[in-house]
Amino acid sequence: MDQSKTQTNLPELLVINPSPVFIIHQQQFSQKFKLLKAYESPLSTDLFLQTHAQSTKALICYGKSPVTTNILNLLPSLQLVVTASTGFNHIDLDECRSRGIAVANTHDVFSEDTADIGVGLLIDVLRKISAGDRFVRSGNWTANIQYPLGSQLGGKHVGIVGLGNIGLKVATRLEAFGCKISYNSRQEKPVPYKFYPNVGELASNCNVLVICCILTVETRHMIDKDVLKALGKDGILINVARGPIVDEKELVKFLAEGEIAGAGLDVFENEPKVPQELYSLDNVVLTPHRAAFTEEAFSSGFQIILANLEAFFSNKPLISPV
Repeated sequence: MDQSKTQTNLPELLVINPSPVFIIHQQQFSQKFKLLKAYESPLSTDLFLQTHAQSTKALICYGKSPVTTNILNLLPSLQLVVTASTGFNHIDLDECRSRGIAVANTHDVFSEDTADIGVGLLIDVLRKISAGDRFVRSGNWTANIQYPLGSQLGGKHVGIVGLGNIGLKVATRLEAFGCKISYNSRQEKPVPYKFYPNVGELASNCNVLVICCILTVETRHMIDKDVLKALGKDGILINVARGPIVDEKELVKFLAEGEIAGAGLDVFENEPKVPQELYSLDNVVLTPHRAAFTEEAFSSGFQIILANLEAFFSNKPLISPV
């Protein structure tokens, strides 16, 4: 069969910048859609979008491929935005809604793996696993240098900021370790955990804060100097949500000066830039925003993205509308 003729009959899908899920499953996407790859075009992004303005009805994006008002202005025929992520703070949701553009995400397919990393980071910080790895590799163990004691996870009072899909899964896992759970969320939920309407109050009553909420105007820098001070010298901060939820400059200062005990960070305020002051701190564990990066999660993410796109082009309800 003529490949070009087959491609012509496929619905068009715009990709301004490819997400990791798209890159891994690009061949499968190409079998279902005529891919409009702005990132491979010699044209500027704006000119490429203008060229396909009238035909583009659907696009796929992710955190590093924001859908702004400017992008929407260039795509007057756009009807669907699908993000290859659970979060959607990179999409101008209000503008999409005002234009009647549907938005879909990957729902909770990345929640299990993100929760695992959240717990893993906490164990690592408390038991100094990464620091111990560096200690052994440096030869300090054989040199008879004293290695510091860690702290047990069981019995810790953990405050979860944002008790959504990920937060609930973190809570369930930590309960199994014998942790006491409390939480802060936009509203109280029917769960057996103590609710704190104020994040600072939650921090002052807990040993650990695990950040699981979405990034919004309201949550940006929500974890500020006052919250970190409330968490205290023995407190641990874990962030598997979004970097800008934490005032990173204040966090660096608190960690460097020993005003909190440690942190496990999968996300940062200006990724991929990480404050260099953190590199030398043994009480900090750093990972490159990979909490949801597993083969299984990417496979599930591809399936739900594909299902949303196929539903849209078949005039059926979306699988996971935002």
